[in-house]
Amino acid sequence: EAGESLKAELIESGAQADLLQADLTDENQTRGMIEAIIQHPFVKQRNGLDVLVHNASVYSQKPIEDLSMETMRFLNRLHIEAPLQLSQGLIGLLSSVNGSIVALTDTSAGKAWDQLSHYTSSKAGLRQLMLNLAGEYAPKVRVNCVAPGAILSADWEHEHFSKIIQSIPLKRSGDVEDVSNAVYFFANSPYLTGQELFVDGGWALNSS
Repeated sequence: EAGESLKAELIESGAQADLLQADLTDENQTRGMIEAIIQHPFVKQRNGLDVLVHNASVYSQKPIEDLSMETMRFLNRLHIEAPLQLSQGLIGLLSSVNGSIVALTDTSAGKAWDQLSHYTSSKAGLRQLMLNLAGEYAPKVRVNCVAPGAILSADWEHEHFSKIIQSIPLKRSGDVEDVSNAVYFFANSPYLTGQELFVDGGWALNSS
């Protein structure tokens, strides 16, 4: 419903918009989405793809002693394998128009986080993958990362982030628009590749 609402809003504003849906933890469904994108009228009209954003993610807390291999495989598939599969499958379209890939990583790199081993490990893998792609896909395609900090996107997160916000220099959480602005910045910066931008209100200053 949220997707359909956004689609209608975009069309009303004069933009072209459509929705494609797939379970990215399923390799076959991901392959089907790649083919649907390649064959989509918007893409054929443009003769390429300007931006690919890897933003599918699942966040949860779990003590390391309770982690299952199934959970690790699930997150590695979602955060690492699916972005690789999508990037490989769409690189031709991106290259044809000197496009851009932007991935949403995390501010946790290089730090230990309690009960988040599964999440932070897979996000670290995504970050490294994007750095590698930036090197291999240059000069035709740029690849960058946006690392969100305490970004509120659901009601339950207010309580979750209440203590964290006290350690953020800007003394507030971010919102989805803060992240989308950073993604837009990378998509429209033709001389930037292989970079990671923290969108965290300065949180990393106090958590290094």
